[in-house]
Amino acid sequence: MEEVNAAALQDPAEAPVEAPPEPAERGFIAEWTITIILLLFGTTSLVQAFVIPTGSMEDTLLIGDHLLVDKLSYAPSGPVSKYILPYTELKRGDIIVFRYPVDIKQTFVKRCIGLPGDHIRLIDKQLILNGKAVREPYVYHKTNYISSYRDNFPNEPYVHLETAAQDMLLNHVRNGEVVVPPNCYFAMGDNRDNSSDSRYWGFVPRANIIGKPLLIYWSYDASTSALLGPTLGWRHMVDLVEHFPTKTRWSRTFRLIHGYPLN
Repeated sequence: MEEVNAAALQDPAEAPVEAPPEPAERGFIAEWTITIILLLFGTTSLVQAFVIPTGSMEDTLLIGDHLLVDKLSYAPSGPVSKYILPYTELKRGDIIVFRYPVDIKQTFVKRCIGLPGDHIRLIDKQLILNGKAVREPYVYHKTNYISSYRDNFPNEPYVHLETAAQDMLLNHVRNGEVVVPPNCYFAMGDNRDNSSDSRYWGFVPRANIIGKPLLIYWSYDASTSALLGPTLGWRHMVDLVEHFPTKTRWSRTFRLIHGYPLN
């Protein structure tokens, strides 16, 4: 199973023409219709399963949440398929699954905070997007202290940053704000105080984005150590046999996953 690091995910198998109208937002029925079609007919080219092994997207996504990811949603549309298939543009507030820019063998899940051209900063944990303070009801702050770089971003880093993040601070900061370059996105975890994200490793290239989570098809109360690695450990298998009914989070089963619009 491919592990999305929330930070990483684990793979269970491993003349001028008038522009077409903008596609309507998917409603509840449409989302479930697409989900059922993907479940019945999907392959890894359409939908893929992942498990969350870390807590950087808590409490939106928990360690042990097993997700189905729609790989069609952000796929480049063709001249015919764009009228048939449910392609959408990335929006601020979408939850996205992508190849980790530092190591594309790893898969991460985060929330898209900034689009190309957006100006981003944090002041005492508060997100300032394009000059406006933004309400983020999905964010959890699990520490009560202010960290100079993490919570007042961008700032002089006190930790080692990946090369791309160093380039971001050197070449993409204007008037104390990070400016997202073309074909790139800025992503952060909902567990904002404990998330390895764009603050530490830079922008997410458009080409790295795999898709968006559709739903949690199963959620099991497991530890990070049990879920990380190429195969499930024997201790985890024993735990499943002994505690499947009691450690399965039944209330999260078949829960649809939605983004939250940021304006």
